[in-house]
Amino acid sequence: MATSDTFSSSTKHHEITDSSSFSKSRFEAYNRLQSAAVAFGEKLPIPEIVALGGQSDGKSSLLEALLGFQFNVREVEMGTCRPLILQMVHDPTAVDPRCRFQEEDSEEYGNPILSPSVIADTIKSRTDAMLKKTKTAVSSKPIVMRAEYAHCPNLTIIDTPGFVLKAKKGEPESTPEEILSMVISLASPPNRILLFLQQSSVEWCSSLWLDAIRDIDPSFRRTLIVVSKFDNRLKEFTERWEVDRYLSASGYLGENIQPFFVALPKERTAISNDEFRKQISQVDSDVKRHLKEDVKGGYDEEKYKSHIGFGCLKDYLESELHRRYKEATPAILALLEQRCSDVTDQLNILDSKIQATSDVAHLRRTSMLFASSICNHVGTLIDGAVDPDPELWGKTTEEEKSESGMGSWPGVISDTKPPNSTIRLYGGAAFERVMHEFKCAAYSVEYPTVSREKMSNITLAQRRGGGRGNAEAAADIARAAAKSWLAPLLDIACERLAFVLRNLFDLAMEKNQHLHLDYGKKTGDMDGYVGFHAALRRSYNCFISDLAKQRKQLLRQQLDAVTSPYSQVCYETDLLYGPGPKSTFSYQTPCLDFSDQENIPPINSNNKDQGKHLKAGGEGSRILGDRNMLGGQNGSQTHNEIRSLAAQHFARIREVLVERSVTTALNSGFLTPCRERLMVALELDLFAVKDEKFMDMFVAPGAIDILQSERESLLKRQKMLHACLTEFKSVATSL
Repeated sequence: MATSDTFSSSTKHHEITDSSSFSKSRFEAYNRLQSAAVAFGEKLPIPEIVALGGQSDGKSSLLEALLGFQFNVREVEMGTCRPLILQMVHDPTAVDPRCRFQEEDSEEYGNPILSPSVIADTIKSRTDAMLKKTKTAVSSKPIVMRAEYAHCPNLTIIDTPGFVLKAKKGEPESTPEEILSMVISLASPPNRILLFLQQSSVEWCSSLWLDAIRDIDPSFRRTLIVVSKFDNRLKEFTERWEVDRYLSASGYLGENIQPFFVALPKERTAISNDEFRKQISQVDSDVKRHLKEDVKGGYDEEKYKSHIGFGCLKDYLESELHRRYKEATPAILALLEQRCSDVTDQLNILDSKIQATSDVAHLRRTSMLFASSICNHVGTLIDGAVDPDPELWGKTTEEEKSESGMGSWPGVISDTKPPNSTIRLYGGAAFERVMHEFKCAAYSVEYPTVSREKMSNITLAQRRGGGRGNAEAAADIARAAAKSWLAPLLDIACERLAFVLRNLFDLAMEKNQHLHLDYGKKTGDMDGYVGFHAALRRSYNCFISDLAKQRKQLLRQQLDAVTSPYSQVCYETDLLYGPGPKSTFSYQTPCLDFSDQENIPPINSNNKDQGKHLKAGGEGSRILGDRNMLGGQNGSQTHNEIRSLAAQHFARIREVLVERSVTTALNSGFLTPCRERLMVALELDLFAVKDEKFMDMFVAPGAIDILQSERESLLKRQKMLHACLTEFKSVATSL
């Protein structure tokens, strides 16, 4: 801590002994506020001192010295497990120290404890109970102890777990990291003064924990550095320049950083409290005498005397904390007024909820308003929106695939990334991107290779059955391939689009929340009705799932229609001579002749005798059939012809399906119902029920008890905050 500019410039030594009634009342007010904050989990910027340092660096000894009595805190080793908030209250009437512990999760304190051993046992038992409850090696939830004593200052310090390099036997290996993380969390709030201890035997250049403190407070503006066990270093000094160079510490800490140098009694024998304090004073005197008499030339007393000895440190801490209390009082007063107002609003809302549980009509109105608002937001998001922020709420194509569980498109090997695949989109934009991606995937499907055996089976069967030969065989092959390869793509498209629409529920909720904050609560306050929110989400998801199921069925029907033997898609005249497979074909209606010609046999006009012979089923018929089998050179030509025709038929079926059927079916089957039928579906599912079933969403078993319990907790918090507010208003008048 830069004591020469940050602290010393604003704190004068004649203020150190400030014991006015105003100062004491201010200290008591902050103590009570701190206790209330711990009990109710309030985060208030109370000025606080946080003690940090490695184990064996003297933190525990310093705390006992500040208290003015020993209670064997080192023996219980609580520093490795749980923080301890020590609220020291100077009470001239307390000849013997009175210690009381704040109850867990309460602002109340227990009965006074006088025995030091009982104090240590209480710390240990509370620590063990908390660690057993949380199943951890350390816990950030503090123990609060109030010590009233005639020989302690008005001072509050948070003692943190000591840094360690390695876990003790029986502790998890992660304990050192957990302690460091906890200490950083406790030391990070800017309202806290950091009291960092490091023993004198450690050189600044090899300090293990100084860098950790620098990470928290880079300029040391709110850090006070204390060199502990200073007496261990004194014997090394013989010349004045040696002492002054060490006391300056400027080479490592900076010009404006002046540490305190403290030594405390080493004896741990059972002595009285009076003897303990005498030993502390004696060690202070011995250190200063050694510097003056046993070092040649002494030391720079004018510069360093105010920073040597435990007494100077104690006075400085007490003065600095009170100065910060005084400066922070107006801000704390304003914050308490705001918190009181917030808690009052929460109570009013809770009272309304409790009252509403017996008012079904009111619940129906407010919940329908809320559901209607969500549906409107869904429609807005489909049409296009920039709120909520797409960078936070949108998804890329890869994220959609991963989170939906729909990976690559079946049968598609090539890359199908649509335009804007790396941009975070939601709503209508994401829907359109999936539609485009489906088209890319469909057109990327290669016409599947058909074996000669399959082709021969189809072709020969067509001829035997009086079919139209190679063209009909190619059409059958194309239809089968289209059903096999395009059906899975249609299912995936429906699921991906349903995923996009399901995500809109959370976005609509977020949009509704912002609407409350920006324009007031116009759609009913449904916060806290978990059952209703769950039912609303379930009903919405079921609606989207039903749409996806219906679209799948419709698309399968359209696929069946396009691939039906009665479909004319494969026989349109532009198939063989028209544009490429990705162009838009025009329908041409074939000319149908219904004259009675079915009994006229096909006759080869060039060889009537052969025609008669074939009709008779003679040898020529067998030979001609053999020549047209799919074997040999002519067979290969026939195979290639059929394969080429089948590929063109497949492309034609795919284009007709994708361009004329799927796009319209998906847009009208998903987006139109979300705009026009969503609210009706929700109303039928959630509200078109009897009152008893409707109330199940709001008054589940035990729900009233939970609301009443929450109300009691809020009432306690309100009472506490109002008491603190009244006290701080009184304190503010003394400023």
